[in-house]
Amino acid sequence: MANTKSAKKRIRSDARKHLRNQSYRSRVKTMIKKAEQALASGVVDEMALRLAYSTLDKAAVKGIIHKNNAARRKSRLAQKAKKVALAAQTGSAA
Repeated sequence: MANTKSAKKRIRSDARKHLRNQSYRSRVKTMIKKAEQALASGVVDEMALRLAYSTLDKAAVKGIIHKNNAARRKSRLAQKAKKVALAAQTGSAA
């Protein structure tokens, strides 16, 4: 247990930050999952992708995830979207 007044305050503020970070991380995971589910169904849902990108960017700006982590996740989503779009395009052309 902390002995000094500043250490006790630090514990309280860390708990608040932990709750905030936890909710943002959860939101990021949810948005990515929704976008991936839309892609798995074979449809490129622009709105779901945009929401996922936006949520990732906000989390990176707030320092909840690293900016390169956000960029990597966005890149992976974009690759999946491109693959689905190409599959839909070649499927309709054939």
